[in-house]
Amino acid sequence: MSEPLYQTDALIAEDIDAYLEAHQHKSLLRFITCGSVDDGKSTLIGRLLYDSKMIFEDQLAALESDSKRVGTQGQEIDFALLVDGLAAEREQGITIDVAYRFFATEKRKFIVADCPGHEQYTRNMVTGASTADLAVILIDARKGVLVQTRRHSYLCKLLGIRNVVLAVNKMDLIEYDQARYDEIVTDYAAFAAEIGITQFTAMPISGFKGDNITALSPNTPWYTGRALIEHLEGVELDNQADQARPLRLPVQWVNRPNLDFRGFSGLIASGTVKPGDAVRVLPSGKTTTVTRVVTMDGDLDEAVAGQSVTLCFADEVDCSRGNVIAAADAPPEVSDRFEATLVWMDDAPLQVGRSYWLKLGTQTVSATVQQPKYAINVNTLEHLAAKTLELNAIGVAELACDKPLVFEPYKDSRTLGGLILIDKLTNRTVAAGMLHFSLRRAQNVHWQALDISRDAHAALKHQRPAVLWFTGLSGSGKSTIANLVEKKLHALGHHTFLLDGDNVRHGLNKDLGFTEADRIENIRRVGEVAKLMTDAGLIVMTAFISPFTAERDMVRAMLPKGEFIEIFVDTPLAEAERRDVKGLYKKARAGELKNFTGIDSPYQPPLQPELRVDTTSESPEAAAERIVDFVLGGRIESWMPVI
Repeated sequence: MSEPLYQTDALIAEDIDAYLEAHQHKSLLRFITCGSVDDGKSTLIGRLLYDSKMIFEDQLAALESDSKRVGTQGQEIDFALLVDGLAAEREQGITIDVAYRFFATEKRKFIVADCPGHEQYTRNMVTGASTADLAVILIDARKGVLVQTRRHSYLCKLLGIRNVVLAVNKMDLIEYDQARYDEIVTDYAAFAAEIGITQFTAMPISGFKGDNITALSPNTPWYTGRALIEHLEGVELDNQADQARPLRLPVQWVNRPNLDFRGFSGLIASGTVKPGDAVRVLPSGKTTTVTRVVTMDGDLDEAVAGQSVTLCFADEVDCSRGNVIAAADAPPEVSDRFEATLVWMDDAPLQVGRSYWLKLGTQTVSATVQQPKYAINVNTLEHLAAKTLELNAIGVAELACDKPLVFEPYKDSRTLGGLILIDKLTNRTVAAGMLHFSLRRAQNVHWQALDISRDAHAALKHQRPAVLWFTGLSGSGKSTIANLVEKKLHALGHHTFLLDGDNVRHGLNKDLGFTEADRIENIRRVGEVAKLMTDAGLIVMTAFISPFTAERDMVRAMLPKGEFIEIFVDTPLAEAERRDVKGLYKKARAGELKNFTGIDSPYQPPLQPELRVDTTSESPEAAAERIVDFVLGGRIESWMPVI
C-alpha cells in the first residue's frame, strides 16, 4: 500500500517541546460516524488514524496480521479492525459498542465516536452523538439512502448536531460514477428537508482506497469541494457559536480553600464573563457583580464558553452546586414541569408515575414521567400512541419535578436542555432527554399562601402528624393490624384516619387496574392524599401492598423528616397463601387474576423499615400494641407543637 498523502507536523522530529506546546492549544472537534450496517464507518476511522500516523509500528504489524486472519479485504489492510475491538464485532464484521478514537492534524485535535448501525443499538448511538459537534453520515454508494441512514439522521437532528457531512462511501465499487453520486445526494436532500436538516456537506469518498479523505482524488475530477480532513479542520466548533450567547455557568462546587476566599466553580456553557459583569444566580434570582475570574494559572480579564473558571462576587450571595450563574439581563427560565423528548435506554420499560432522579447539568431533582403523548417511528416519522417506552424507543412526554429547574430548550442549549433519568433503586441511567419548553400550568399554578399552617392544625389536635405506612403481601394482616392501631390511638384521644387499599379502589382509584404502571399511580395518589391529611394535623394509617421500594420512598420524600413510619408486615408467601382470606391467591394460581403480587408480580420488601411485624410469631393484638407504644413513646407526643 502506498504511503498516505497527508503529511503530519514536522515539528515533532525537530522540537518535541515546541510541538507539545502547540498541540496543547489546538482546538478539539468531537464528531461521530453513523449510518447503516456495512456502510464503512469503522473503515473510514481506521483510514483517518492510519493517514494521520496515529498508530504505532507494533499496532500496524498487528493490524496487517489481523487483516490476513480475520479481515474482510482479502490480503489488503482492513482498517475497520483498528476500531472494532470486541470479539463479537470482529467475528460479525459489525460495530456493536461505541468506539472512541483520538487523532490529530497540524491544525486540530479530534475525538471520533464510531457508532453502531444496528437498530437495537440505538442507545449506543445516542450516547456517542450526545457530545458531538459534527456527524459524518455514511452511505454505501451501491445501496443509497437506507432506513438506518434516515434513523441516524433523525437522531443527529434530534440531538442538536449542527454540522452534517454526507459521505457517499465506496465510490471505488461503482467506478466513481458521478450520476449515481448526484442521485444519492438528491434523495438524501429531500429526506433531510423533511426532518429539518437544511444544510449539509456532501462528498464522494472511499474509506478503503483513501479517495477524498486526506486529499482530493484524481478519480473524482468532477468533485470540487474539500477533502474530508480539510473540512473537519475548518468547521466551526459549537463552543465558538456558544460564545455569542448570554452567560450560563452551572455551578459545580463552592471553592472555599480558606476564610479569605470564596468562589463558585464550573464550566462556562455559553457566553463570556469578565470582572465588573452583572450576573444573576438562579433559581433564587439574586443579583451581584463579578469581581474576579480565577483559574489555576491566575486571574483572567475575560473567560469564554468552554473554559472552567471560578467566579468571585462583590456580595455575599447564596450560591451552591446546582445553581446557575447567568447574565443579569438575560437569565434562563425556571420551571418544574416540562415537555421533553425521551430516548429510553433501559431494558426495563418506563414506569409512568414512578419517581426517577433527573440530572440536568449540575442539578439533580426527583421527577415523574407522565404517559407519553406519543412515540416516534423514526423510520417513517409517524407519531404512534404509546402507554410506555421500551428499550430504544423515542417518545414525547411530560415531566413533573419536585422542585424548580433552571433550564433552556435543548435547541438553544445542550447543557441546560439535555437531561438523563436515573432509576433510584438500581442507579442505572434509563433515559436521555431533550427539553422542549415549560408547561404553561407550571407558570400559572402557584402555591396559595394559607394563614392556618399545618403546625397550627396539629397544635389544635395536640399531636404531631404522621403516616403509619403498612406494607406487605396480600393476606399478611396489614388491614387488621392497621385497624387495631387506629382504634387504640382513637381511644387515647388522637385524631386519626385509615386509608385502606381496597376501600380506596372503590372511589379515588377505581379507574386504576393492577398493572405495574397502575400500581405506581395508585400509591402516588394515596401518598398525596396522606400528605394532605397530615397537613390537616391527622395521624394517617395506610394499608397497601405497595410492592415497589421506589414508590414507598416517593411517599417518604413527600413528608417532613420523621413523619413517615414504614411498618413491614412480614408474612411469608406460603403463609399468606395458606390464609387466602379473599380467595385471590387461588384465582392467581388458576390464571384468572393477572399481575398478582407474589405470584406473577414482584414484591420488594423494605430493607430498613421503622418497624417489622412477624405475624407468624406475633398476634395482631400484640403487634398493634407494640406499634402504638413505638408511636407514643416519643414519636408523636414529644413532637407536639408549642401553641
